[in-house]
Amino acid sequence: MDNHVPSAGVVNSSELSPPIAFNPLHSTAYRQNSLSSSSLSVHEMGHGAKSECVSENKEDVVKSPGSQKLKPYPGESTSVSSIVPLTSELRSPLFSNQREGSQDIKHELDKELSKSLHYALCLLHLAVFGILGVLTRYILGLLFGPGIGRVTSDQTILYHDLPSNMVGSFVMGWLGVVFKEDISNVSEYLAIALTTGYLGSLTTFSGWNQKMLEHSAAGNWLYSVLGYLIGLSLVAFASIISGIETAKGFRWLLSRPKMSSGSETGRSKINIKCHLEAMIVLLLILGLLWGVSGVLLISDFKNGEKSVVWIGCIVGPFGVWIRWGLARLNGRGLGRTGSLNWIPFGTLIANVSACCVMAALATTKKLVDTRNCDTIITGIQFGLLGCLSTVSTFVAEFNAMRESMHPWRAYAYAMITICASYFLGILIYCVPIWRMQE
Repeated sequence: MDNHVPSAGVVNSSELSPPIAFNPLHSTAYRQNSLSSSSLSVHEMGHGAKSECVSENKEDVVKSPGSQKLKPYPGESTSVSSIVPLTSELRSPLFSNQREGSQDIKHELDKELSKSLHYALCLLHLAVFGILGVLTRYILGLLFGPGIGRVTSDQTILYHDLPSNMVGSFVMGWLGVVFKEDISNVSEYLAIALTTGYLGSLTTFSGWNQKMLEHSAAGNWLYSVLGYLIGLSLVAFASIISGIETAKGFRWLLSRPKMSSGSETGRSKINIKCHLEAMIVLLLILGLLWGVSGVLLISDFKNGEKSVVWIGCIVGPFGVWIRWGLARLNGRGLGRTGSLNWIPFGTLIANVSACCVMAALATTKKLVDTRNCDTIITGIQFGLLGCLSTVSTFVAEFNAMRESMHPWRAYAYAMITICASYFLGILIYCVPIWRMQE
């Protein structure tokens, strides 16, 4: 984590933004906007809790939880940014008349290699931990569902994904708030993998919203209202706050001095060889996970429930990558003036768009009504859309705003997210269902 500025509760995203523009010929550093996922109301350890804030254009900018400065290549400054090299800027220094001497050429090639490693490692960490989040969500659903624990049900306000959303929000208080800086000091890639990748995929906003739409389509409007109110209270207050407080208590028991954020020098020295080895290991793990999921999908395709899990594991990483990419929008606001830059539009768009697509696919299932279609669509909903949307990041941003100088923004943000997802879902899912029942 970077230096804390005691301003109005703005959170840095753990969802390290992907690139937008970079000129290796004229710049030695780049700056990262916004995680995922994922930093979020980062509480200072050892001296109480203070939200990490950033102020731009005289407004508080709230960014998705979990983002930290991550060096793209060795020896660069601590300033980082969302960058994507332009085509003209990716030309090899061997063809540049401005490059003189083999040392300059070698330096530029090393920079490009390190930058590529940076993004490759981010994507691989997100993919592997995203699949682990999908599997954990499935296991928690089994444990608390009608088959074993009988706590959750599709016929009650305690929706199927409530346990995973609560567990993910609680753990976010530990890994994404209190111990975020300590994890970043060990490995910034591990930090985004845990918050944006694992916790962002463990929790799902689209699944929650879809269950409320199904209650509404069946005429159980009270269930929908209570489902949102109780669900928000459990994840945004009971879970993440208890996670933060217990983590702070555990830190106090450890009685260890807070690791200084001034260890940037050590973290900025990227060992390309070690990163290449890590990338190879992650590639092997990802290939193994995808390979096993593919084989099990083929053998269990007729078993709808199990095949849904394997489809989810295959498509889940793509949802994580899209959400990580959208995180670049957090803190930018609207227009050139950056109005409403306190709203994390990246997380908002990820959640609302996932809810809309999930509602559209649910309508398609009703219209087509075949077993194979149901299996494939449910797997996409469970994996891709479950990972694209996130509750852990959402409640972390909510908590950061609630503890800021403008607590009303937290409730405004929650209302915008829930109302937009719900009313668009009504149009996409409920209205066609009601017409089919006429």
